[in-house]
Amino acid sequence: VQLVESGGGLVQAGGSLRLSCAASGSTFSINAMGWYRQAPGNQRELVARITSGGGSTNYADSVKGRFTISRDNAKNTMYLQMNSLKPEGTAVYYCNAREELYGTDYWGKGTLVTVSC
Repeated sequence: VQLVESGGGLVQAGGSLRLSCAASGSTFSINAMGWYRQAPGNQRELVARITSGGGSTNYADSVKGRFTISRDNAKNTMYLQMNSLKPEGTAVYYCNAREELYGTDYWGKGTLVTVSC
C-alpha cells in the first residue's frame, strides 16, 4: 500500500485547508485509516481516524468540532477538512492506513501545514 498526502500549505489562523491522502496498491486490504501529525520537538499524535466504511470516526479533543475526516473508497482517497485552524496546528500531517489481516501500518511521507498568527 502506498499513501500520498497533498493539500498542505501556509494558512492564517482561522483559515481552512483540506488534506487528501491517495492510496494505491493493495487497497482492498485496508481497514481503518487516519491522520496523524507531528510538530517540531513533539511526538506523532493522532488527529482523526475513520473506519473502513466510514461509519465511525474519532477525533483528538483538540480538533473536535473543527476538523472532519472522510473517505471515498471508490477513489481510494481519504480527506481531512480543517477549519478554524490555530497556530498550534502547525505540523507535518501524515496519512495512515492499517491493513486488515495482520494489522500492518502504512504511512505516507507527510504534508506540512503551517498556521500563522
